[in-house]
Amino acid sequence: MQIEVSGLHKSFLDGEGHQLHILKGLNFKLEAGASASIVGASGTGKSTFLHILGTLDEGDSGRICFENTDLMQMKREESSAFRNKTIGFIFQFHQLLQDFNALENVMIPALILGNSRTTAMERSKMLLDQVGLFDRLHHKPSQLSGGEQQRVAIARALTNSPKLLLADEPTGNLDEETGRQVMELLLKLNQENRTTLVMITHNQKLAMETNSKFRLENGLLNQE
Repeated sequence: MQIEVSGLHKSFLDGEGHQLHILKGLNFKLEAGASASIVGASGTGKSTFLHILGTLDEGDSGRICFENTDLMQMKREESSAFRNKTIGFIFQFHQLLQDFNALENVMIPALILGNSRTTAMERSKMLLDQVGLFDRLHHKPSQLSGGEQQRVAIARALTNSPKLLLADEPTGNLDEETGRQVMELLLKLNQENRTTLVMITHNQKLAMETNSKFRLENGLLNQE
């Protein structure tokens, strides 16, 4: 999925009612199937941008086009349906449901979208096998290592075959070696599935592994 963002603005009010201009006419373009990393200091708006890109938040003005679809023109119900069918999310903290095993956690998005239990189960087993966890199907999150938990989260994000994968510090809670393995997996899936990948990271070494690298500074994205 090709992404093109132009003139994106976003502001917030602070605790004293002052307006904070976070994104100041930001531009961004990424070809379908490519990968990009976004770096920058804490508090510069990286997660805000990713949330807007994923329709979890709304920009104040500008254009966000996925192929020929302008997200800024969508109604809330339309953007929600678009997100569920088109976008996968991976966060720093895996957000797995502790009372459910790995297989059940991965099945949930497919069941929510109305897939049959049989279809959801077969798809989830295939994805867990793809991320190297077929022998951990029935393990709960507490029985998995940090890297394994994040692999389950990656499989869950891919359940509905998203065209766009958004990752917010996916290795930030992992040690260096486990983080490297998770990054390798993300890039492998990006290449094999042709899923467009946008990732936020503080790890400069990992950021260099994507097709392109951007720095968010003073409300704007600049390619490095």
